[in-house]
Amino acid sequence: MQIDFLGMQAFLSIVEQGGFLPAAAHLNLSQTAISHRLRKLEDSLGMKLLTRTTRTITLTDAGRALLPRVRKAMQELELSYDTVRQHAQAAPRWLVFGCLPTLAATQLSPALRHFAAQYPDMAVRVLDDSIGEIAEHVNNGTAAFGVSLASSNRFGLDMQVFAEEPFVLVCPARHRLARHKRLEWEQLRNEALIRISLPAGNAATIDDALGERRLQFRWTYEAQRTSIALDLVANGLGLTVVPALCALHAHGLVMRPLRGPRVTRHLAIVSRRDTAPAPAAQAMRDILTDQIRQQLAVIDEQGE
Repeated sequence: MQIDFLGMQAFLSIVEQGGFLPAAAHLNLSQTAISHRLRKLEDSLGMKLLTRTTRTITLTDAGRALLPRVRKAMQELELSYDTVRQHAQAAPRWLVFGCLPTLAATQLSPALRHFAAQYPDMAVRVLDDSIGEIAEHVNNGTAAFGVSLASSNRFGLDMQVFAEEPFVLVCPARHRLARHKRLEWEQLRNEALIRISLPAGNAATIDDALGERRLQFRWTYEAQRTSIALDLVANGLGLTVVPALCALHAHGLVMRPLRGPRVTRHLAIVSRRDTAPAPAAQAMRDILTDQIRQQLAVIDEQGE
C-alpha cells in the first residue's frame, strides 16, 4: 500500500491554515496544486474528507477521524527528518584517497598528523592499493585522488608527476657492501638477490632498465610485497633493490645508491580531468607531495 504523504500534508495544511488559498501559500504551491493533492488523497481513500462552500470548509466524519492521525504522523515524520539532519551535521566528514603501499608504509603517518592539525574534524580513509586499483577508485569517484606512478590508464585520468624516486640497494648494516657510499650493478653480480614480483611494478621497472643484463644476476627469492623482501634481507637471505622511500625506516638495514644504470620511477598525483579538488583534498595532496619531495632531497644529498 502506498502512503500519500503529499496528500496528507495538503489535507493537514488546509485544515490548520483555514482554507485552500492560505494552505497553498504556506506550502508555496498554487491553489490548483493543493486541490489536486487533496482530491488524489480522497480518491485513494474512497471518501470525502472535506466539504467546501464558497466561504467555509467543514470536516466530514471521515476527515475528523483521520485528522489526529495525520497530525501525529506528520509530527513524527518531521521529528525523524530533524534527527537525520542533525546526525548528518554531527557525522564526521570523510576524505578518501588512494596511495601505493610502498609509499603508504613510510609517508602516511607524518602526513596525516600534519593534515589533522589543519582539519581536526575530518576523518580519513586510505585505499592502499595497486596502480590499477587506485586509478579505478579515482575514476569512479570513490577516491578524491591517488598517489601513484605515472603510467597510462584506460580511464584517461590526469597524471601530474611531482617527484622522481631512485631505486636503491638494501642490505644488512654489517654486510660488506654497506661500507660503500654508492654501488654499481656489477658489484651485485654474485650476490643472492630478492626480487619483487611483477604485479608490484618494481620488477618491470628494473627489468626495463637492465635489459638483457638482468639475466646475469642471481634472483634467488621473489616476494610480492616490498615489506616481505625487506624482512628476508633482515634475516640474511639476500639483498634487494627497492624504491628508496620504502627502506627509510627498515631496522638494521642500510640503503645505498645504485648506478650503471640508475633506475628510477616517477611518482604522480592521479585525478579526474576538469575536476577541481575540495580544499581538504588539495591540502592532503600538498602535504604528501611536499613531504615526499623533502625526503627524496635528503636521500639524494646522502648519496652524493
